[in-house]
Amino acid sequence: MTGRMPRLIATVVIILGAAVGNGDETESPRKAIEQASAAYAEAYNARNYDALADQWVAQAELIEGGSRVVGRDEIMASIKGWVDKHGEATIHIDVEQVDLVSASLARVAGAIQFSPSKDEPPIPSRFSSLRVLEGGTWRLAESVVAPSHAAALHDLGWLIGSWQATDDKTGMTVDLVVEQAAGGFALVGRTMMRSKTGGTREAIEVIHADRDDGLIRTSIIDSLGAHAEGVVESDGTTLNRVLTGVPGDAVAGSRVQYVQTLTPGGDGKFTLHSIERSIDGRPVPDGPPLHFTKQESSQPK
Repeated sequence: MTGRMPRLIATVVIILGAAVGNGDETESPRKAIEQASAAYAEAYNARNYDALADQWVAQAELIEGGSRVVGRDEIMASIKGWVDKHGEATIHIDVEQVDLVSASLARVAGAIQFSPSKDEPPIPSRFSSLRVLEGGTWRLAESVVAPSHAAALHDLGWLIGSWQATDDKTGMTVDLVVEQAAGGFALVGRTMMRSKTGGTREAIEVIHADRDDGLIRTSIIDSLGAHAEGVVESDGTTLNRVLTGVPGDAVAGSRVQYVQTLTPGGDGKFTLHSIERSIDGRPVPDGPPLHFTKQESSQPK
């Protein structure tokens, strides 16, 4: 998304369509694009950001699952953010189909293998890209990636564990526990909110990847009767939960919409902030940011 999200694993992976110089005029576009894909993977694996940036046109679009990043600079910032989180990650690209739309425009499709580290098996995804011949070089104008279930949820793995936050204004304490479920095809989050006066509110969230489109979908229900559904978007660093649903029984209104941003802070910390909130189309103030800290028992040994 251009306004909110700067993925997911896919952000780094989708660039695999790449571009390559067309110095040999007798070289076929398919061969040039295949070489470009190999060169792109090599540049990514070597962390050669200048070479990666040169693969994109200025106003390129990167779409992965529910996330959309527009502009070469924004795409590179997203890639760098992903690399900061996955320092050992490598990619491999297989071009399976090249369709020439014109002498300077091609549609390309294939498979991407993303390896988070040397000790982890590669995660497969599919991609479809649009490339243009610009100044003698095939550059990427658009890339759309459909991640597998494993790839889609992999970028949320840092959430697994026990977390706690306190609202400085109200004194409310929030405990969050996130666990893998359904053989790794889902994450389940359980939230308990306790006020200073002793009142409690519980919520359960189920997050899973849609098999057809790779979108990360979420469903939340709480003990006051509120429930909401939506998608989780990522630029490789920040997560956005874009939600629509029904408010609790004590709230006047029948439809709520809001966005929850989850921004990692490093050292076992993240901030959750509810923004762009409305009830029946009427804007309401943003919620207070909650600063979560991972509890000792869930820190990696």
